Amino acid sequence: MLVETKAAPDIRRPGRAAMTAGQAERIRRAQRVGAYVLLIAATGVFLLPFLWMVTTSLKSDAENLAFPPQFLPDAFHFENYTRGWSGNLPFTRFLLNTVLITALSMAGNLISCVLPAYAFARMRARLGAFLFALMLGTMMIPREITLVPKYILFAKLGWVDTYLPLIVPEFFGVALYIFLLRQFFTTIPQELIDAARIDGASEWRILWKIMLPLSKPALAAIMLFSFVGNWNQYLESVIYLRTTEKFTIPLGLGMFSGQYATQYNQMMAVSIIAMMPIVVLFFIAQKTFIRGVTLTGIAGR
Repeated sequence: MLVETKAAPDIRRPGRAAMTAGQAERIRRAQRVGAYVLLIAATGVFLLPFLWMVTTSLKSDAENLAFPPQFLPDAFHFENYTRGWSGNLPFTRFLLNTVLITALSMAGNLISCVLPAYAFARMRARLGAFLFALMLGTMMIPREITLVPKYILFAKLGWVDTYLPLIVPEFFGVALYIFLLRQFFTTIPQELIDAARIDGASEWRILWKIMLPLSKPALAAIMLFSFVGNWNQYLESVIYLRTTEKFTIPLGLGMFSGQYATQYNQMMAVSIIAMMPIVVLFFIAQKTFIRGVTLTGIAGR
């Protein structure tokens, strides 16, 4: 004989579930607060060198040599900016030289990287995968290894003490930029390319009218990388440039270090002025730059 049994009644207190939800919310809130505190602390650590540079640029000559060093100056000496920029070194000329080299190098990077990136992304060839892997392999070669061969080549061409060694190589492609553009090009639907080819569009027209307008985020990321890299170029500049009038801003900053003393306050002041274009450019193109860097890493091929 089967006996029907009833389920045991729930004897839990009615406020138990609500109290558990409240505890979970408090735990999540504590985790968010802890994350914000950790991020603020990390931000302070990363900003400390920049803050030290700003305060150093406002110190007097005596305060720069004080021991132990003091973080804040007794009085703000804003004249360090004018003294450093308009002093014994022609930083206005250095700025024009840097702008010229950076602008031409950026143009060279865009021209030389867009074409192979489109070929690797949308054009099929037997050795395409091999050539792409070979190009990526060049990223593993340290730049210092190529300094001597490049110097010998440019010296025989008579390019030493000119801007050509700093500009011409940028027109022969950069593996990292080609890779980023290729990854972004593969995210563009193939149907658009096929439709354009059916309509009779050439590969040049497809690249100019379809690929480049849709690739503005990736192009912005490449331009920002190229701008920062060429603006702060020091190693190759110090190798090839000999005349003071042809120096760039990084070389001019190194001239503040004398044999017996270094004008740290003026050096930091000019460094802040020199980094302002990079900061302004990043904030202007921040959203486009971040979107370009993000999308270039999610290609499926």
